[in-house]
Amino acid sequence: MLEYQPIDGLFRALAEPARRAIVERLSAGPASVSDLAAPLPMSLAAVVQHVQALEEAGVVTTQKVGRVRTCSLAPNAFDAVFDWLTKHRLRIEQRFDRLGDVLDELYPDDSKDEDQ
Repeated sequence: MLEYQPIDGLFRALAEPARRAIVERLSAGPASVSDLAAPLPMSLAAVVQHVQALEEAGVVTTQKVGRVRTCSLAPNAFDAVFDWLTKHRLRIEQRFDRLGDVLDELYPDDSKDEDQ
C-alpha cells in the first residue's frame, strides 16, 4: 500500500469545520487560543482540543508565554498535500492531452472548424 500518512493526518484534521475556521483565522497571522475561541460557538476547552489536533497533524505550532498560548500556522504545513495534488494534476493533464491527440486524429476536420 502507498504511504500517505503525512497527508492522512492533515486531511483528518481539516475534516472538522471548526479546525478549518481556526486555520483560516491563523492564515491572517498568529493568534492566542482565546482569540481563536472568541468567534466559535464552543468552549475554550474545546478550542484547545482542536488546536492540539491541528498541532499533532503538523498544521499549527504553539508557544506558551506566561498564561497565553499563541498559535501560528506551521511553515510548510501543506507542502505534502500540495506535492500530492500537483503530481495527480499533472497525470490528469497528460491524460487529457493524449485524449486531445486521439480526438484530433479521429476528427481532423473538426479542429479546423473551431479555428475559423
